[in-house]
Amino acid sequence: MSVAQPQPAASASMGSCADTVRSSTAGLSAAQAPRFILTITCRGTTGIVAEAVSFLARHRGLIVEAQHFNDAETGTSFMRIVFRDDGRGLQSLTELRYAFARDVAHRSGVEYRMREGLRKCRIVLAVSQHGHYMNNLLHRCSAGTLPVNVAAVVSNHEAARGLADAHRIPFHHYPLVGGCKEEQEGRIISLFEDLDAELLVLARYTQILTEHACGYFEGRAISAHQSFLTGFKGAKACHPAHPRGFKLIGATAHYVTRELHEGPIIEQAVHQVDHAVTPEDLLDIGSDLESLVLTRSVGWHAEQRVFRNGHRTVVLK
Repeated sequence: MSVAQPQPAASASMGSCADTVRSSTAGLSAAQAPRFILTITCRGTTGIVAEAVSFLARHRGLIVEAQHFNDAETGTSFMRIVFRDDGRGLQSLTELRYAFARDVAHRSGVEYRMREGLRKCRIVLAVSQHGHYMNNLLHRCSAGTLPVNVAAVVSNHEAARGLADAHRIPFHHYPLVGGCKEEQEGRIISLFEDLDAELLVLARYTQILTEHACGYFEGRAISAHQSFLTGFKGAKACHPAHPRGFKLIGATAHYVTRELHEGPIIEQAVHQVDHAVTPEDLLDIGSDLESLVLTRSVGWHAEQRVFRNGHRTVVLK
């Protein structure tokens, strides 16, 4: 379990970011100093928080943010620490990772990641004909409020090409030819690998992924859907729900799994409505909620705040 890519990982994950240059705060203000993120997942390991903090202190790391949660039900601890050079010269990430693996993570079952805090998560957006979610994500990226780099947009329709072009993002039209979904998904997977992407974001992508694709993107794909608290599902859930006089509409963002809309939940939001709303109003409100929870989830994933905890998640905000 790990953050940013919540999937099975080696107990001492070394990451992929360039890390051969030593970090130093010489001539830099505290706000300018490079920051690094350490995430840890472990079972039944007493004292791991103290060990991690002591390790950073010994290696001239100054902690600027820290969260920890221990799940009493599973006996699993989750930790996220942001740190920087304390002014005496920090070792390179390669050296820090090696030392952490040797001194702390040598215990059985300790999984960790250590990476540059400013490195943006590379994502691929999958969209069909409605660009509402895509537009919101791209706007936040261009404004610098979402720590991701959109490497490409893929779609089974041409409708989103203009929006992608406006943001100077490569657009790939992968239509379903003869209804062969496996071939189309194979092209998406090949692109994902060629771009060295880390996350697939289903931004109103209306195709249901096959079991093979769900397995490939396990822990690396996020989707959102409208969800009424009483269980109505589907693209037109508002219409059968409206005659029942519902007073709440909700949306859920989750990791994609083989079970449709049943993946580990990352974020949810609800909005209270009254008797005056129409089914179309409910659709608009639900769409806004979906966009909200999807954007939040992508941001938290990119910041390595999301940990898989069985069929649930832990989000250290």
